[in-house]
Amino acid sequence: MSTAASSTAAAPQLSEQQATQRFQALRSEMTGIAQKIGEIESEGEEHRAVVDTLKAAQKVDPTRKCFRLIGGVLVERSVADVVPALEANLTSLRQVLESLVAQYKGKEEQIAALQKQLSSAA
Repeated sequence: MSTAASSTAAAPQLSEQQATQRFQALRSEMTGIAQKIGEIESEGEEHRAVVDTLKAAQKVDPTRKCFRLIGGVLVERSVADVVPALEANLTSLRQVLESLVAQYKGKEEQIAALQKQLSSAA
């Protein structure tokens, strides 16, 4: 990410039109990343709610039948099988979320570098 920001700063001076296009492209990328962050946060909250419900209710028998949607197919599993899979998915979602947040911050840095470059050129 930092190499992208430094390459933007080291790039030759951009014309006003090129700078505007680059700024709009970065803003568009940031919007897409922000939407994806929202989707992943929502999905993570759903996973967390299910895991909490299954774990908090100590009365839920681990051999109890439950259903899980995997790739558009509803499969029958036991609670004991589903909880570890949901926790693994939740961990993966957190990692993806961290990656997206880092990408978002990188785009912010690129925009700041572009603004600095434009203000120093003016």
